[in-house]
Amino acid sequence: MKVIFTEKQKKHYPHTFFSSGAPQPNPEVPERADRLLAAAISSGLTAEVPGDYGLEFIAAVHTPRYLTYLQNIHARWIRIEGGSSEVVPGIHPDRRDGGYPASAAGQAGWHHCDTASPVSADTWDSALWSAHTAAHAAKRVIAGDASCYALSRPPGHHATREVASGFCYLNNTAIAAAVLRTTHDRVAILDVDLHHGNGTQEIFYERSDVFTVSIHADPVRFYPFFWGYAEERGSGAGKGFNLNLPLPRGTGDDVYLRTLDAAISSIGKFAPGAIVIALGLDAYEDDPLRGLAVSTAGFERIGHRIAAIGLPTVLVQEGGYLSDGLGDNLSSFLRGFSNS
Repeated sequence: MKVIFTEKQKKHYPHTFFSSGAPQPNPEVPERADRLLAAAISSGLTAEVPGDYGLEFIAAVHTPRYLTYLQNIHARWIRIEGGSSEVVPGIHPDRRDGGYPASAAGQAGWHHCDTASPVSADTWDSALWSAHTAAHAAKRVIAGDASCYALSRPPGHHATREVASGFCYLNNTAIAAAVLRTTHDRVAILDVDLHHGNGTQEIFYERSDVFTVSIHADPVRFYPFFWGYAEERGSGAGKGFNLNLPLPRGTGDDVYLRTLDAAISSIGKFAPGAIVIALGLDAYEDDPLRGLAVSTAGFERIGHRIAAIGLPTVLVQEGGYLSDGLGDNLSSFLRGFSNS
């Protein structure tokens, strides 16, 4: 299997992160990619640099004004007298059916759901190449690879059509699905990140050609708080094509795997031609964000179950933060996935 990655993805190095009103060190740092790449290579994967796919597949899931915003906002922001070095909004609309502002401060509020996705001078380029990484992995699968691992960083599954949040700017998982849709009538997305993939859900919520399934910590007391509930099943043409499987905080291997089996069963009924796995490793019991309690051995079992689906598979890296077990967890997942 190939691991797709470019060093350009490491240029984005956010320093601002507000949690419960207090500034904290941002956990989404370039070292995550270093550790994951080392683990992938030690697991036998061959590294490959992605190609440049322009905006074709990115524009399939994000709005034009959002892409214009991401490309230009930092240069506009630093012209604000007394402004911060990174774009962090100070206001958010309570809904997005009002007027679209012209000011940098107003657009920052419009295009960010929280204060966890600061934009620096390097953010757009890194996010762009993270998206190219996901597209390249999907292209390899279309070309005949049984599977491919996109080491996408920064991550993407919290990014909606035109809103950044939760360390995410461009929705890499959705972009990989858009590429697969060029040759497959039906594509499934299985999100095993600790957090609900609210951005991915929003992008496909009214579509029946992409089935979105997310296993995550119950949002009633956990990020993203407002989305990820079991009753969210899609709308319009997409009714019944979204499945959320929230789990109690602290859920460990056995319950997680039973839930995964239910998710896989639902995917089988959908009968997709290919699948995208939003591969979060932050369900780990010692992950800094601590929500679930999957063990390192548990990730091997997860990888084994997913590989047994038997579909062309794009693995897209989402969460998983710095801990002694981060690289081991990826290696464990890949071992289970490759030994199926």
